[in-house]
Amino acid sequence: MYPADLVLPMKAELTDKGFQDLTTPAEVDTALKQSGTTLLVINSVCGCAAGAARPGVLYSLTGEKKPDHLATAFAGYDSDAVAEARRLLAPFPPSSPCVALFKDGELVHMLERHHIEGNPAGAIAANLQAAFDEYC
Repeated sequence: MYPADLVLPMKAELTDKGFQDLTTPAEVDTALKQSGTTLLVINSVCGCAAGAARPGVLYSLTGEKKPDHLATAFAGYDSDAVAEARRLLAPFPPSSPCVALFKDGELVHMLERHHIEGNPAGAIAANLQAAFDEYC
């Protein structure tokens, strides 16, 4: 498990912008099974999370269409919450960072680490905005 002094500033990049911090399996279930659209970010300490995932996710939210709900859990820190999220992300294998869009409790769009790694934040944002246009 990563130390809090390392993780908390990275969590704050999303929670300070309105993302619900999911720390328990029950919170994950409630957040992902609610009606409407929910954007879930499995956050990470890796460079692609810092350089592409978090900035790309935040930039994606500047468009006209947005998810109804925003949520995040941190891999290597919120272990039980992330395990539950990964269960709900099946059939996709565990990946961090990753970004998923749920609509009325169903997974409708997924960005795995291999979609994030090596791509600029603008490409992540454009991918998510296209998903928002379709599902939100």
